Amino acid sequence: MKNSWLIASREFMDRWNSRSYQWMLIIGPLVILLFTYFLLKFGDQGKRSLRVLIADPTDLFDNKITSNPTQSIKYAFYTSYLDFEEFRDGNRFKEFDAFVEINEKILNNKTVKLFYRERPSMEVKIKLKFELERRVEECMIEQFTNLGIDRYRQIKQPLNIDFLNVYDPKNQAENEKGWVGLFFGAIILFFIGLFGMTILRSTSKDKSNRVVEVLLASVRSTDLMLGKIIGIGISAFFQLLIWSFVIIIGLLIFKEYVFTDIFDPSKYEGLQYASEVKNEILANSNFARYNTFIDLIYHRINYTVMLPVFLFFFAASYFFYAAFFMAIGATAGSESDGQQFIIPIFCLLLLSFYAGFQTIYSPDSFLAQFFAYFPFTAAMVALINVSIGVTSSGIVQLILGFLFLLLNAFFFLWISARLFENGILNSGHRLTWKTVVQWLKKT
Repeated sequence: MKNSWLIASREFMDRWNSRSYQWMLIIGPLVILLFTYFLLKFGDQGKRSLRVLIADPTDLFDNKITSNPTQSIKYAFYTSYLDFEEFRDGNRFKEFDAFVEINEKILNNKTVKLFYRERPSMEVKIKLKFELERRVEECMIEQFTNLGIDRYRQIKQPLNIDFLNVYDPKNQAENEKGWVGLFFGAIILFFIGLFGMTILRSTSKDKSNRVVEVLLASVRSTDLMLGKIIGIGISAFFQLLIWSFVIIIGLLIFKEYVFTDIFDPSKYEGLQYASEVKNEILANSNFARYNTFIDLIYHRINYTVMLPVFLFFFAASYFFYAAFFMAIGATAGSESDGQQFIIPIFCLLLLSFYAGFQTIYSPDSFLAQFFAYFPFTAAMVALINVSIGVTSSGIVQLILGFLFLLLNAFFFLWISARLFENGILNSGHRLTWKTVVQWLKKT
């Protein structure tokens, strides 16, 4: 084992001394954070302040909207009929950014058309819709009821319907939580694919330039194989830690200092309403999706369970796939000879994504249960189940799935060791399935 650690140190230093590896340690997470920044910054482009002209020939609104108007929206009233062409072309209306026509039909059809010169932002649309809606509501109260507006506000309650599975009354199996598990599973597949190819290239390179012949004069083939797998695995794990640290720090900076208006509803710019009114606006806005997402990431995922499970399945999956890549590199006659075996392995990696979707949308199906134990997809399914929330029976399934994956990892490492021992010193041959079977039988 001492020799294996020496080989592992050599492989890790080879990765560390690579300029591309060093640059990717920093550039990779920065690119992700930059993409996230632009997604949040420019995800809602549009005009953020409006001067709105309201054509109200029947004086339905009585020349008022709300006692606490939004700072970003200024209203003016026009007491005659006005069509959008006159508003568009008339010089006296050039100072206004948008035009709304109000008539008596609005009380029945509940429909208003707003014509704008420049597309308003989603934030402004939400505020404008809410203020017009509340003013129409006040007009209907005055005309059709004997209630006061304050009394009507007290008795008016939205109807919220929770759709609950009779076998899951706490709604633990929410789809949105499952996407977090899918994301963590995708990270495992990304690093396995990236560093699995590194194992393949490193083995093929050492084999083609005869360096492996010198190494095998001092160490056993099994020690050499394990050293390569462990060394490249350490470099993958180290890169994962650096990426995670930088991304977490960046997201915390975004939350606390850059996008405070998105992440904190109490700082919703321009709203001078009571807290319950703000909540009503936010509940019907696209910005509420950001808050739901942030609540999901920062509060609703149990990371004390999620992260250990992620690390255990990451390690087991890495060794499982590394055995395949090592075997291909050792048995290939040239650096490009193993391509016929790479495609099936990457197809199995893609199968994990299908298993993830199946687990999110049909967690009780036969396929979801099968994928939980299938070693190629067990990590993805386990992470999704943990992010959703596992029951006592789910914990048993999680442990059995991990043990079965670990057992398969050791089994395929043994097969890889046989192929590595018999094929590493052979070069220039054509890789066929017959050759692979012969080397497996050879002692």
